[in-house]
Parts: sequence; structure tokens; C-alpha cells
Amino acid sequence: MQKLYAVGDIHGDFDKLLAVHALIKQDHGPDSAARIIHVGDLVDRRFKSRQTVQYLLDGQTAGKPWVTLLGNHDRLFLKFLQDTRWKDPVLRPDYFWLHDNMGGRTTLESYGVDVADWRDAADLQAQAIEKVPPEHLQFIAQLPVFHFEAGILFVHAGIRPGVPLEKQSEDDLIWIRGPFHDYTEPHDHLIIHGHTPIDAVTHYGNRINIDTGCAYGRDLSAIVIEDGKIWVLAEGGREALVAGE
Repeated sequence: MQKLYAVGDIHGDFDKLLAVHALIKQDHGPDSAARIIHVGDLVDRRFKSRQTVQYLLDGQTAGKPWVTLLGNHDRLFLKFLQDTRWKDPVLRPDYFWLHDNMGGRTTLESYGVDVADWRDAADLQAQAIEKVPPEHLQFIAQLPVFHFEAGILFVHAGIRPGVPLEKQSEDDLIWIRGPFHDYTEPHDHLIIHGHTPIDAVTHYGNRINIDTGCAYGRDLSAIVIEDGKIWVLAEGGREALVAGE
């Protein structure tokens, strides 16, 4: 099988995305473009969301074999531009996209929006509609919520155990935590996901979490899958990833 690469939650850290892509290129070799699956959360919290979206969009336009999935933060960004009154059904009721803990203002700032505290949501939305390129919104709007390849399911947050893939809700695929994390039995397929920051890429047997906290200034991680084996990419090369270690 061809090599597959997966990259964790980027959260607008464009510089780390470029660095990870450089590691992938070094591992893959220069003969052809690598197959890379990005597990979502392109925007929010770090400072270059616009550059991140543009880079991934440019790659898709150029025909690179990249897959980019929808994350919960990407959906929040898109919905804010469509309707400031929209409430995410999963987000805790005292939170909203512009809340300091969510990072929406940082995303708007990367697009040149004045995010001064005195501006209300409607004012920010109006300026964002002027500043955010329509093709960025179109790109995010068409992002898939999962990708299945080589017997592996790639998804942003996870799945609801026991529910067939075709009946999974978007809310679960981009938001779920507890019921998915607590489930230790095998799934129909190995699942590679992000969404919940951890200290290091971890193989739990039935799932692999590759979100290592780039949203908070920590590492952006990538893995490579080849011949049924999985490695974490590092500056020094591949590091074997084994379930339970």
C-alpha cells in the first residue's frame, strides 16, 4: 500500500504546518506528492488561520493528494459568517465562538478584522464578510466529516460506538469525547482522530489520538502508515507507535 500521512489539529499555526509538511516530504521522498490527511480544526487560537486555510486550499486546487476534514472550530467559523445567532448544539451554553477560550477573535484578526472589544458580533460579522475570501468559506463548507482509506477511518473527534458510520451525526464526528474515549472494544476499523489535546501521540488499540496541543503552542504531530505499521514523524526520522505504549 502507499504511504499515508495524518496531521493533527493545526489551529492556525501555519509555521508548524509547514514544518510538519517538510518532515513528510523528507520521509516520503521527492518523486511524488504525499497522501496527507489533515484531521480538522484548521483555525482558531493561534495566529495564522488565514494562511493555513489558503495553503490547504492552494494544495487542493493544485491537485495535491491531500484530504482535509472538518473540525468543530472550522464549523464554528463558517456558521458565524452565516448567522451570528446560531448556537452550536454541542458547545456548552456559556461559550460561543468569540469567547476568549475559543479563539475566534484570533482567526478574525488573521483576516484583518478589527476585533476591538467594543465591537459586537454583528459588527464583527459584517467586517468579516468583507475580509474573508468567499473561496475560503466555500472550501470549509465542502470539507468532509470523515475519510476512509486503507481500512482506517480518519475523523476529527471520533465516532459514537455501536452506531453505523452512515448513521453517525456530524455533531458526534466533530465533537464527541467521553463515550468514544471510554470505549475500549475494537471498532470496525482503526480510528485516527484529534480534537482532544494530549501530551504525545497515543495508540489506544482501537484508536490513535494525534492532537498534541498545537492550539496551545505545543507540537503539531504527524504519523505515517505503511505496510500495516504506524510511526510518528520526528526530526530524527520515524519513531514506532505501538498500542499501549
